[in-house]
Amino acid sequence: MNALSGRAVNIVGAGLAGALLALLLARRGIRVALHERRPDPRQSHPEQGRSINLALAARGTRALERAGVMDAVRPLLIPMRGRMVHEPGVAASFLPYGQRAEEVIWSVARAKLNRVLIDAARRQPGVTVRFSQACVGADARADRLRLRDTLTGVASELALAPTIATDGAGSVVRSSLAGTGALREREDWLDHDYKELTIPARDGRHALEREALHVWPRGGFMLIALPNTDCTFTATLFLAREGPASFAALGDPAAVGAFFQREFADVAPHMPDLLTEFASHPQGRLGTVHAEPWHLGGSVLLLGDAAHAIVPFHGQGMNAAFEDCSVLDELLEAHANWDEVFTGFEARRRVDTEAIARMAIENYLEMRDAVRDAGFVRRRSIGLALERAYPERFIPRYSMVMFHPEIPYAVALARGEIQASILAELDQGDGDFDATRASALVAERLPPLP
Repeated sequence: MNALSGRAVNIVGAGLAGALLALLLARRGIRVALHERRPDPRQSHPEQGRSINLALAARGTRALERAGVMDAVRPLLIPMRGRMVHEPGVAASFLPYGQRAEEVIWSVARAKLNRVLIDAARRQPGVTVRFSQACVGADARADRLRLRDTLTGVASELALAPTIATDGAGSVVRSSLAGTGALREREDWLDHDYKELTIPARDGRHALEREALHVWPRGGFMLIALPNTDCTFTATLFLAREGPASFAALGDPAAVGAFFQREFADVAPHMPDLLTEFASHPQGRLGTVHAEPWHLGGSVLLLGDAAHAIVPFHGQGMNAAFEDCSVLDELLEAHANWDEVFTGFEARRRVDTEAIARMAIENYLEMRDAVRDAGFVRRRSIGLALERAYPERFIPRYSMVMFHPEIPYAVALARGEIQASILAELDQGDGDFDATRASALVAERLPPLP
């Protein structure tokens, strides 16, 4: 409990971050009204083609453990121990994510995870969940949060202060506040879109290696596939919006079929519903959200994707949002009012979320292009050797992000740049490196991690 115990707060958006945050706040005795525009997900089917299957990593699991729900989440998870890289005309190659048995990430279905979190939040005393309640605006000057029932059309208003907006990348709270000049927002869209497809089970089993994230890098675009507990895979095609190799060029079934047979010949036979799904599933956009400030005194705070949505290529969107929830929960231990909590949250998180936004873009280039490059493979091998030799100083950037939640994103970015320069100096083009030189460079440039 803390000084805000017994107080009330609105949370707009009962997605993953909103539901987890409601659970954490309720455990501190704070009364939560959780408003969600969608119908109850436990009584409706998830929207098809919009999930981009999620990769749960250490930052996310730490937040779920903090909330006491990991035991309920664990049955939903499938371990992914590395990338299975599918190049044309050669056998697939497996690249482990880390060097230790516990260094895995977990595939999880968004809708199933959301249901577990909502159930857990609703069981907490003091939590009220109102579904089919669309936010239509937030007015900081008038202290009003405006909602509309999507089933009846009935409008309602509440006091805005305090409200935490977890309503996603397309946040209505953020855009309405930006519309009044209360904050500034910018959305940087990629020129690549995505479309989700399905690789069904084969004879009751996964059609591909189960414990891997499958990648078909093609230089400029890629296909990925993540395993599901029902023995299917959710596949996602990331492709330019316009141009010779683009969604615009795939305007009819014949073009789609020819494209997949040419570029993804090994997996296309496992996708019997490809043409139907390609035509019916939506084409999603990808971008990074920038907003400033994230809070207005103690009246409203943007959190998760509403504040800092990123592209999905590092598998950290959900994990960063869950880490947001953990940080906010920590701040409640030290501060007595919402203004202090919201101010402290932005001060703690902004530099880290800017760092992971940059790394997510860079990881797209790695996944679609660099994994095909012999130099990338050599430097990765050298990096793993340095990690074994100097574990207190050299941890690959990917591992810092995915497996070490005690290392802030900004630190991972900064050390990763130093490590990249070391690897470039050591790479002799044949996989060997000068161990003495390596020791000197690591000692000189990389202080021990705390």
